[in-house]
Amino acid sequence: MTPIFKDIISVTLILFSVIDIPGSLPIVINLKNKGVNIEASKASLVAGIIMIVFLFFGESLLKLFGVDIASFAIAGAIVIFLIGLEMILNIPFFRDDPSVSSGTIVPLAFPLIAGAGTLTTILTLKAKYSAIDITIGIIINTILVFMVLRSADWIEKKIGQGGTSVLRKVFGIILLAIAVKIFKENLFTGISR
Repeated sequence: MTPIFKDIISVTLILFSVIDIPGSLPIVINLKNKGVNIEASKASLVAGIIMIVFLFFGESLLKLFGVDIASFAIAGAIVIFLIGLEMILNIPFFRDDPSVSSGTIVPLAFPLIAGAGTLTTILTLKAKYSAIDITIGIIINTILVFMVLRSADWIEKKIGQGGTSVLRKVFGIILLAIAVKIFKENLFTGISR
């Protein structure tokens, strides 16, 4: 296996584990059950564009607003934490805008797919991997995200209402744990600067 191919696989696997689109399935199913329209191709494309733009301009954009990476990650962790609480407690923290019937861009493309954890990871990967390897990893993950989102209805039918409810609670707890981890890791990073 060539080093370039190995790097692409490494980047792809790292991003896949951080994006965790299978873990977001209960959220997607929950949004659909609320009557929110989810467009798999649009969500995937927007998330992919956000990730690629952030790869090349993320640090500059954050600096422009005077925001460090740790603060950005903590803000994203808080949003993920609240989404996890919604899933576990079944109490809506985010008020639905009646004029908006789509969850394709928010919360799906951002912050669930291309969220603070993913974007922070992309900036971190720049220290070890080339921009082209990261870009290819992002494209591969965008295709995988599309395939999972496209299959959400089929998966929901296979696992049923009870399975969806259990998945929702389990992944809600996992989201809480991810949020706490991101918060904890970046809280001390921000203080030490």
